[in-house]
Amino acid sequence: MCGICGEFRFDGQQPELALTHRMMTKLERRGPDHGGSYSDGPVALGHRRLAIIDLSEHANQPMVDQELGLVLVFNGTIYNFPELRSELQDKGYHFYSSGDSEVILKAYAEWGEACVERLHGMFAFAIWDMARQKLVLARDRMGIKPLYYSFNGQRLRFASNMQALLTTGDIDTSINPVGLHHQLTLHAVIPAPNTILNGIKKMRPAHFMTFKADGSYHEQQYWMLNATRPAEKRSEEEWIDAIHQSLKTAVEKRKTIADVPVGVLLSGGLDSSLLVALLAEAGVGNLKTFTVGFEDQPEEKGNEFEYSDPVAERYATEHHKFFIQNSKVMDYLPDAVDAMAEPMVGQDAVAFYMLSEQVSKEVKVVQSGQGADEVFGGYFWFSQMHEATGEDDLDRFANRYFDRDHEEYLQTVNQRFHGEDHTSKRVAQLLAMPDADEYIDKVLRMDVTHLIVDDPVKRVDNMTMAWGLEARVPFLDHQLVELAASMPPEMKLRDGGKYVLKKIARGIVPDSVIDRPKGYFPVPALKFVRGEFLQFMEDILLNDAARQRGLFQPAYVEKLLAKPEAYHTRLQGSKLWHLALLEMWLQRNLIN
Repeated sequence: MCGICGEFRFDGQQPELALTHRMMTKLERRGPDHGGSYSDGPVALGHRRLAIIDLSEHANQPMVDQELGLVLVFNGTIYNFPELRSELQDKGYHFYSSGDSEVILKAYAEWGEACVERLHGMFAFAIWDMARQKLVLARDRMGIKPLYYSFNGQRLRFASNMQALLTTGDIDTSINPVGLHHQLTLHAVIPAPNTILNGIKKMRPAHFMTFKADGSYHEQQYWMLNATRPAEKRSEEEWIDAIHQSLKTAVEKRKTIADVPVGVLLSGGLDSSLLVALLAEAGVGNLKTFTVGFEDQPEEKGNEFEYSDPVAERYATEHHKFFIQNSKVMDYLPDAVDAMAEPMVGQDAVAFYMLSEQVSKEVKVVQSGQGADEVFGGYFWFSQMHEATGEDDLDRFANRYFDRDHEEYLQTVNQRFHGEDHTSKRVAQLLAMPDADEYIDKVLRMDVTHLIVDDPVKRVDNMTMAWGLEARVPFLDHQLVELAASMPPEMKLRDGGKYVLKKIARGIVPDSVIDRPKGYFPVPALKFVRGEFLQFMEDILLNDAARQRGLFQPAYVEKLLAKPEAYHTRLQGSKLWHLALLEMWLQRNLIN
């Protein structure tokens, strides 16, 4: 896991190396173990390394192979690299390192851009092809690893976060109206290639882009998720066994492909508890687990220790519990927002940030349960959508998911951002894609391939990498996702969702964890807007920077501030927090 950046000039000029190094400073927390740069004519590449596989200097980057005429900067982990390495050795390639980075270089030399189809893992990388004078960018199927870019007729710049690109000083930082509509309608999810800023885009998951010296480029999708039933019928027992084996394989791969210890973020929910059980089932001993809890509010308990403790006790893990006072949340909030590559409203972002600081003192890699709810239908709104009738596909989704309808959006933002209903248009397009048998198949596929990329996957990446901690998400193994997408909906939605996971967990996870109501990472201080948190949000939304920006309609802001706990989204998010977080992110990143 690392941070990558670079520049490719199309105007005959050479990149400024000082600019590359400025970008690298904004990536240092992603890769605290080593920094390196490379330049060759129109190209400059930068890399910050978090050493996980092959801890020697031979795996440092940028990785240059003079014999092949290739240079690589890479962020991520390739779980099938030993198999690929063996295959490439049989073809005559020689290796001087023992990690996964060099395997990508050799794979590109052998198969070109199509090498991405053979990579099993999470990745974002750039390869400079000296002989062909072209730069190839690629991103993994599930979008687990981020990659942002700024492109015009004179140059391309790319980086692992937007902050690195913003250091270059000539980025168009005006608000993107399409991104803004998504931000305020899809609870801060802006599907690629858009971002909140006009001058920065992000690579689409499951795509690669090839840029040539004349500024021309080609973008290609290399993977699509099919959500149709297989021709051969399977019994319930066969489905459960197939998912069990696929998940077990995904968990084991993410444990064994590392030259450092791997822990588990144990929230007390079904998903992370199941990861601990499967690792124990695979014979892993001395497992380290980590749980965070907060102070209670009158309306909500702030920790889930009562659920995580029995799991840790059953499997005799080395368990670490961190209890955080609500007053500390405010102390950490600015730094957590600074770690966000894009503005994110998930209340557990600051929790992950604070937890990651503590976990990073013990291990460099953790497994986490993100993605299980989306892949296996765990949220309440999926069942509501599945059972709804008398609505078209878009309304069936929007009426149970959108944070605000278009009419309310127009009341929220300044008139200069008024326009068409961008979010409805985009969601309708995604739901209309072919190769999905039932309506809920369309919804889950859209969520898995587009929505969770930016929440919660991006949130977990940003908050863990801010402390040099690699998070691995086995529930988003693409082979497991493909299998789950072909499964009949009732195997997911029955018994309140995640039926197949509950069946697998029965007997190896405490019944109290399996049968508990669906829980969410509780951060009560941010959920219930009062006291110093209310004052903080009021200050953010009414200060001079916010007034000068004029992003929101004053009457709408005043309405929310007058009754801060009265206005919630369909998914029970605070509308006031959504506005305050966006404005705070813009201010922290000096966006005018």
